[in-house]
Amino acid sequence: MNAISRKESRAQRHSRIRRKVAGTAERPRMAVLFSNRRIYIQFIDDEAGRTLAAVQSAPEAKALNVELARKTGVRAAEVATARGIAAVVFDRSGFRYHGRMKALADAAREAGLRF
Repeated sequence: MNAISRKESRAQRHSRIRRKVAGTAERPRMAVLFSNRRIYIQFIDDEAGRTLAAVQSAPEAKALNVELARKTGVRAAEVATARGIAAVVFDRSGFRYHGRMKALADAAREAGLRF
């Protein structure tokens, strides 16, 4: 039996998601990535292959927690609306929709983004 690492499992989940999720100019893909230190969000038009806007969490943040995810979600929604993006397709990049990911998505919705 082959043991699959957490990284490989996430990559498999991400590839399954990406088969179904694609962004357009009207509804870009909101790709979310959690690294060990930051939260990165990009709004991507897959048809043109362009990143329309990008946001990252505050560099002075000490820990990746739910509160930081909320703040980053609100900031991402503000940047998106400033760029004229009202509706997005949510791409969780293989991460579980729970905890920080859920808080980020809910905060972005409350700030005016439509998923």
